[in-house]
Amino acid sequence: MASGDNSVKNEDQYEALRDKGYSKEKSARIANTSNAGVKGGKSKNYEDRTKKELYKKAKEVEIAGRSKMTKSELIHALRNN
Repeated sequence: MASGDNSVKNEDQYEALRDKGYSKEKSARIANTSNAGVKGGKSKNYEDRTKKELYKKAKEVEIAGRSKMTKSELIHALRNN
């Protein structure tokens, strides 16, 4: 992943995510966050969120087809995107 403008801020984290089976896009997105490699977030479980909250999150990460998804489909898409 070290070619051209496609640099990754946290290469170790990127490779670890790829080894776990994450897509290149998701691995790069996670490894390029400002707090890449830092644990901590205390967000509530997807199951505890409303469908509206899940839809908003799906919109932020640009999940296609989100407007027609059920709550469980949104959860699945967010976890596997």
